[in-house]
Amino acid sequence: MKITMLAYPGLTPLDLMGPLQVWSLWPDAEIQVVWKTTDPIMTDTGMAIVPTHSFEDSFDKPDILFAPGGTKATFELMADVTTMAFLKAKGANAQWITSVCTGALLLGSAGLLAGYKATTHWAAHANLEAFGAIATQGRYVIDRNRATGGGVTAGIDFGLALLAAIAGDELAKTVQLSLEYSPQPPFNSGTPEEASEETIQQVLARFATAIS
Repeated sequence: MKITMLAYPGLTPLDLMGPLQVWSLWPDAEIQVVWKTTDPIMTDTGMAIVPTHSFEDSFDKPDILFAPGGTKATFELMADVTTMAFLKAKGANAQWITSVCTGALLLGSAGLLAGYKATTHWAAHANLEAFGAIATQGRYVIDRNRATGGGVTAGIDFGLALLAAIAGDELAKTVQLSLEYSPQPPFNSGTPEEASEETIQQVLARFATAIS
């Protein structure tokens, strides 16, 4: 299983690390974390990560192409000709085209979500339709060979769901237990349906500031 995972300056690291941690336990998986160069890149948390491969030496035909999200950097990357060309080229040959959070907007900008059901972070959900995607609520959404995850922490759920879809439930359950993944959040405030109106407005204000 050849997996190409995009990285870029300003990404949200958990978008990448959630599915990466899940898929790292996939037997015989070959995972590449790719960017234009293999120089360290800074994430939106102030922590740097180091790509394993450049665009030029990444898999020609990955089984899985994956894009993580972020805020301002992600919206700016949608206009980056080199990255969009990379996603289009790899997407043309990939068996699965996937994302977490606003990584779906990168796929959409590359023309890879038109006509497919997809999800993203709730605050960016309305943006999906501009790319011809069918905006669909869900922690993760799988439509044919497109798989998209919701915001940030949904990457673990998404990673397990895609693993199950490709390799079977039993392997996915084994990986879930290996990670001791059984969320018990301290607050019931993880979705707009659960959160108070005051909390929702605070998050939307922060999101607007982050992408401006």
